[in-house]
Amino acid sequence: MRTNFEKYLLEITQSSNCVELNVIQSLWSGYGKISRYRLEDSKLGAKTVVIKAISLGKTDSAHPRGWNTNLSHQRKLKSYEIETCWYKNWAHKTTAQCTIPKFIGEFSENESQWIVLEDLNENFPIRKQAVDLNEIKTCLKWLAHFHGRFIGEKPVGLWKVGTYWHLATRPEEFEKIQDNELKAKAHRIDALLNQCKFQTILHGDAKLANFCFSADSRRVAAVDFQYTGGGCG
Repeated sequence: MRTNFEKYLLEITQSSNCVELNVIQSLWSGYGKISRYRLEDSKLGAKTVVIKAISLGKTDSAHPRGWNTNLSHQRKLKSYEIETCWYKNWAHKTTAQCTIPKFIGEFSENESQWIVLEDLNENFPIRKQAVDLNEIKTCLKWLAHFHGRFIGEKPVGLWKVGTYWHLATRPEEFEKIQDNELKAKAHRIDALLNQCKFQTILHGDAKLANFCFSADSRRVAAVDFQYTGGGCG
């Protein structure tokens, strides 16, 4: 018997059948998983899609870095809400120079949510744990095009101030800073960034794990837009 989500997936992809092929990765702290699904006879022309399945209930799993608090939980819930807004309302504005997966659909039921995305594996099949200088420059070019595309845009529906380590959202981590000089200047640094003239939209978590490389490593696409919002590029 099909779940309501599977029925939705078949409807939006115009497919006769869908099968979960594999789990690509689990989401941090037990919030769900990212899976690849095979589609049969899809009229969209896609043979596979990627599903981000999110459990919005309070998890019992320990955060890998120890930030397993109610504040962390509420921030995480907000991040998934913002990621959905990004894909629904903003993703279509990107260009080929800052490729991201195409948004296909979104389904919610009780405390569960699913985001249906294009599978990047056909054109961007490589994931890297280390990069050379040319590959770093490829990622920087993606970021430059992304920041340039959204320069001057107001982050409507996104984080007012983006990035994973936005200071105002990290009071617990701030208190644990052991470098006294850095801690004393942190709020001034934050204020300077927020007052910069040329504001844009930031990816928010632009680490290597969130870049997918082409086979020749000359192009990248980016994923994971939970902390996308305004800021200084």
